[in-house]
Amino acid sequence: MIVICDLKNENSINKIENIFTINQIKFTYIKLRNKAIFVINAVLSEQILEKITKISNKIKILSLKRKYKLSNSALFNNKAIEFPNATIDKKHFSIIAGPCTIEDDGSLEKTAEFLNNKGVNFLRGGAYKPRTSPYEFQGLGKKGLDLIYTTARSNKMNVVTELMDIRDLDNILKYADIIQIGARNMQNYPLLKELGKINKPILLKRGMSASINELLLASDYILMGGNENVILCERGIKTYETKYRSTLDLTAVSVIKQESHLPIFVDPSHAAGDRNLVPDLSKASLAVGADGLLVEVHSSPDCAICDGPQSLTLKQFDKLYDELKTLAPFFGKNIN
Repeated sequence: MIVICDLKNENSINKIENIFTINQIKFTYIKLRNKAIFVINAVLSEQILEKITKISNKIKILSLKRKYKLSNSALFNNKAIEFPNATIDKKHFSIIAGPCTIEDDGSLEKTAEFLNNKGVNFLRGGAYKPRTSPYEFQGLGKKGLDLIYTTARSNKMNVVTELMDIRDLDNILKYADIIQIGARNMQNYPLLKELGKINKPILLKRGMSASINELLLASDYILMGGNENVILCERGIKTYETKYRSTLDLTAVSVIKQESHLPIFVDPSHAAGDRNLVPDLSKASLAVGADGLLVEVHSSPDCAICDGPQSLTLKQFDKLYDELKTLAPFFGKNIN
């Protein structure tokens, strides 16, 4: 069960705490969206409920059957995440685009300039790359962060980059407008807890073998710390199919839109592994209700260090962007 009251009402908060303490009821206390939230992993008796409701008529009591609590749509309405030049919310279809990894050969600058001219406000690119093989390119590190930050700002774009290691958090905070947590780190709970302590938007990718419940519970780890700016991302899951890289679970997008107040993006690039599949998957993501895309775009994908086969060419993205802009109003959205 969940008990919610106004964070400013210290008297009510103290009285609720006293009731739980006297009756030896274990609870988790959370501050989120200017609310004091008490999460109790038990059903409260009628006597206890009556005592709580007598404190104030503004106290809200919810009985939630699902294990995830803070990301539950029963708790809050959808919240807009604001940036100087963009808004992520249910009215917009936002696009985060750019190369898989940051390269220092001039391709990032060319890609960013093109994306900016199309109206894209978010530039993605990894400075630290999780690779299956330890012998493959691991990213430019600090040099990459400098490069994407300078490039994004010169094009009036926001930076989206991945955090892999908690030791890099302070450094990433200086550069990123959105911190991406990759599929491999979705259940890195110590990392998620630290991200709950900051006030930076977090893009949380679904693990390759994770259920929807596990993704939403992972988001609760961040929300518990007080960081309410969480964006979920469906990037495909492992199945027995071998024709493409991962199976894009668009049903998950529809389910999450019903059961959570958090925005949900789709990464069609990692799901497909083939740039020719990305446009159709992108349009399907819009149709099913996604709030945006995380898509790989490269000025010369055949020469890319990482994930070139799944990165759209500038020409392909140009066509896709125009198609999405035309289609978005039919689904009650505008391209951000």
